[in-house]
Amino acid sequence: MFTQLAHICIGANDLAASEQFYCGLLGMKKGFEFVKNGQPYGFYAEAGNRTFIEVFVQEAAANLDRPIIKHLCLEVADIDAVIATVRSRGGQITDKKQGCDRSWQAWMTDPSGVSLEIMQYTATSKQFTGEPCEVDW
Repeated sequence: MFTQLAHICIGANDLAASEQFYCGLLGMKKGFEFVKNGQPYGFYAEAGNRTFIEVFVQEAAANLDRPIIKHLCLEVADIDAVIATVRSRGGQITDKKQGCDRSWQAWMTDPSGVSLEIMQYTATSKQFTGEPCEVDW
């Protein structure tokens, strides 16, 4: 029935800052813009393989009625290179660590407070082995 994730939609309190974060800092290509009453209202950022992050203006702070999201996860082929690139562009990102799922991960936050997990699978990642993942958090 499903082939892959098409997009994740998030709210942005500062659309320009979000575009700079996703397209400038992370280097995603801007797919297209949404315009409302002649003004920028949102955009698509290409995350690879026909998967996108859809960003819309959200003037009100996030709450239960208007959540932004908990986090989104972007798969990468070389997490060390991504960390180095983000830092060379002035961004903040954690050091990599191996999660309980045996995948490498690093974390950062976008201008609206959305947490981003940057993930690199390994040959033993539980996403491939199907083994249970015991959590301690």
